[in-house]
Amino acid sequence: MWFKNLAIYRLTEAFTLTPTELEEKLDSLRFKPCSSTEEFSYGWTSPLGRSSEQLIHQANGFMMLCATKEEKVLPTSVINEMTADKITEKEDQEARKLSKKERTEIKDQIIFELLPRAFSFSKKTFAYIDPKGGWLIVDAASAKKAEELISFLRKNLGSLPLVPVSTKEKPVSTMTQWLLKNETPADVLVEDECELRAPEEAGGTIRCKRHDLAAPEIKNHLDTGKQVIKLAISWSDRLSFIVDENLSIKRLKFLDLIQDQVADTETDSAEEQFDVDFTIMSQELSSFLPRLLELFGGENIS
Repeated sequence: MWFKNLAIYRLTEAFTLTPTELEEKLDSLRFKPCSSTEEFSYGWTSPLGRSSEQLIHQANGFMMLCATKEEKVLPTSVINEMTADKITEKEDQEARKLSKKERTEIKDQIIFELLPRAFSFSKKTFAYIDPKGGWLIVDAASAKKAEELISFLRKNLGSLPLVPVSTKEKPVSTMTQWLLKNETPADVLVEDECELRAPEEAGGTIRCKRHDLAAPEIKNHLDTGKQVIKLAISWSDRLSFIVDENLSIKRLKFLDLIQDQVADTETDSAEEQFDVDFTIMSQELSSFLPRLLELFGGENIS
């Protein structure tokens, strides 16, 4: 359950639903497995897993939810080969070239026939709402995956006013200055990974891993105009992560100070352990997120 990515959204209006009210709204779009003719299915499942039917897990005012997406696996090469064979067969029979519309209809029919025999796989996306702090946080490495969950949530709620979080200073500018000056705030430690990009549209990109980012060659790249678009850092010996130009957090790790808190708490069931993990994680992030914004000049609320 520990989030590995943070797609951070600011709620622009107060979120007033109680956990019970939110549960009732999500219930109409519970996850159902793909039917034999569906390519994918998307719906809400319990954050606690198969042992629970509860769609919302609440802890200290934070509300956790989980979406499951099941997709059928249809190899493109198989579809294309079968479609080509069918088109050739029909063109030979009718002694004419098929139109684009007819070719598309044949391909759609092939997919329809293959779907009942296709394998499927499913993936879960976790998110939580912090009504007091005004956040929606999605454990998603891509904006597309986060927006998919948000769009689905809006289906249930009717509306969900929010925006991706933004800061007064561009993360690119701040991170570039950190490396140029070899200076960071006291609670920030630059790690050993970054990505640099030239500002021009067709500019080159340099990726550095397990590298001393204070080394002269890094500064040389920055002196020639390249900018930092991704940077691995740790915060207060509590969290380590990569932050990018859009203020997305990836490869998030909760360090020993946090893990020791978890280890010091005794639980008797998987549900109790989930509750402990979620409580500690959400409280930690509620302290971290305001500081993250401060590092980049404060939140841009215009």
